Amino acid sequence: MGLLTIGTFAKASRLSPKALRLYDELGLLTPARVDPVTGYRLYAPEQLDQARLVAWLRRLGMPLARIRRVCTLEAVPAAQEIRAFWAQVEADTAARRDLATFLIDHLSGKDPAMPPTAKPLGIRYAALSDTGLVRQSNQDTAYAGSRLLAVADGCGSGGAPASAAAIDALKHLETDSIPAGDLLNLLEDGIEQAKQAVHGIAETSSSPEETGTTLTAMLWTGSQLALVHIGDSRVYLLRDGKLFQITHDHTMVQSMVDEGRLSPEEAASHPQRSLLTRALGQGTDATTDMRLHDAQRGDRYLLCSDGLSTVVPTEEIHRVLSEISEPEHAVRELTALANGSGGPDNVSCVIADVTELQE
Repeated sequence: MGLLTIGTFAKASRLSPKALRLYDELGLLTPARVDPVTGYRLYAPEQLDQARLVAWLRRLGMPLARIRRVCTLEAVPAAQEIRAFWAQVEADTAARRDLATFLIDHLSGKDPAMPPTAKPLGIRYAALSDTGLVRQSNQDTAYAGSRLLAVADGCGSGGAPASAAAIDALKHLETDSIPAGDLLNLLEDGIEQAKQAVHGIAETSSSPEETGTTLTAMLWTGSQLALVHIGDSRVYLLRDGKLFQITHDHTMVQSMVDEGRLSPEEAASHPQRSLLTRALGQGTDATTDMRLHDAQRGDRYLLCSDGLSTVVPTEEIHRVLSEISEPEHAVRELTALANGSGGPDNVSCVIADVTELQE
């Protein structure tokens, strides 16, 4: 078979002539020959496979620059690149879904918390932060109040003041007068203030580009907990005896697990497991996850830095949360377990129990 005209090639590849001309200009799909007299583009039949791949990748919404990279790869690496792209799409979709749910719940006035005859709920809580046995200083900050629960894990030369500043920026939310409809805007404002505070700390540190912090916080609204999360500090929920991790780590290793490049077992011992893909700081992706979490009487929430979650097995965390009823005793036991395993990092824990308020 000879060379195909652009019209014939467009029909066979399911790409428009206009798209083919653009891809030629971008060097993504170069014609086999251009007629020197007419300027018509002519394509070889063996280019159809690549053209069809480009068409399918565009239907996926992949940017042209990334398609160009995929087209330079062999089959297996190309498949891995597509898997990585789609994992990111799904993560972005999940974040937007959470935000959409948040908005729908508030705009519709949803209050799933209780029938009118149910007793109002409150929380009892405790927080503890410890330097550990290896680090010279503590860059973690932990906070627990009647409405705000938070853990931040700082990094870089200004890590300690950065984590403290991030949480301090949210403390004004410790108020009884937050209208439900204003919750999302107040959280957004609080996060923006936290970002600015961390940037201010970074600018005065000896390594501004390395100074930053994670931030994981929950705001108690009386029947729900509004969650804000960025980085690799975590929130666990113990409900009906079962333990759930309700945050998603923003780390390079977790993204590799999401993409199928690593197993969870391999990720646990990966040397770069603490490399963040999102954090509050200069030159980083500071996009936070936000969602509302319906609370039930008997729920127990644990917020912790990775100084606990990467050292103490999940089974042990589950055991402590199940067996030790007092939040203050439980945070002490979890910290002791982290230090008993070598205490390689700062460790911070916040525990909050959802209880019925006494009349």
